[in-house]
Amino acid sequence: MGGFIVVAWLLLVVDFVGDQLIPPIEPIVSKASAEAVSAEKATDKPAVPEQPLNVLLASANVDKGKKVAKKCVACHSFESGGKNKVGPNLHNIMGKNRAGASGFSYSSAIKTMGGKWGFEDMNDFLKKPKKFMPGTKMSFSGLKKAGDRAAVILYLRSFSDSPVTLP
Repeated sequence: MGGFIVVAWLLLVVDFVGDQLIPPIEPIVSKASAEAVSAEKATDKPAVPEQPLNVLLASANVDKGKKVAKKCVACHSFESGGKNKVGPNLHNIMGKNRAGASGFSYSSAIKTMGGKWGFEDMNDFLKKPKKFMPGTKMSFSGLKKAGDRAAVILYLRSFSDSPVTLP
């Protein structure tokens, strides 16, 4: 065991001394080639503006929302009378008061925000929960695709005794 430690220590010393005697070679990149690479990266994927939420909701479907929402079932239940898990039960969530599920211990962030869950707010929350509501307990990073968010919103809306009218 002692021999192994000595060999490892010697390798570290030799590596350090070698770096001091012979500095690492930096690649030479001309300004023109650097600009060409950055321009190429910029044109690889042109920014496509998101469609308005009402358009996305009109083309979304509940079945896709159910598929995407499989990510949610580890922390949430959806059915009427379903129990709270790590997150609250989401039955009747659309149009409902934020922090409105009885028996769930909400973060102070959502309690302070107040209001009701509308379509735009739910879209923003599902996109990046911590950006929409700093201090939220929700650890999910969000849904990047606007179409996925719209489908999940329709799916959530389907768990309502009297669904909120679409925008």
